[in-house]
Amino acid sequence: MTRTIMCRKYKEELPGLERPPYPGAKGQDIFEHISAQAWGDWLKHQTLLINEKRLNMMNAEDRKYLAGEMDKFFSGEDYAKADGYVPPAQ
Repeated sequence: MTRTIMCRKYKEELPGLERPPYPGAKGQDIFEHISAQAWGDWLKHQTLLINEKRLNMMNAEDRKYLAGEMDKFFSGEDYAKADGYVPPAQ
């Protein structure tokens, strides 16, 4: 049976992650409050930011920036978008 959680991002009961995606308290918080759908959406957006803004994951400042954007993404705040990106028509 799939574990469901009240998703902080989408404000509804959705299937949760199978395990914490990060170690420590931050990973546990994501595991308990972020749905698998929201996590997948973040991974897509994270990849877009890394590519479009040419972030280097070896650079501590770039990792810190991305972590801050992740917090904004999940909390419903205004988060960074890739300049000029137009999502494909559905």
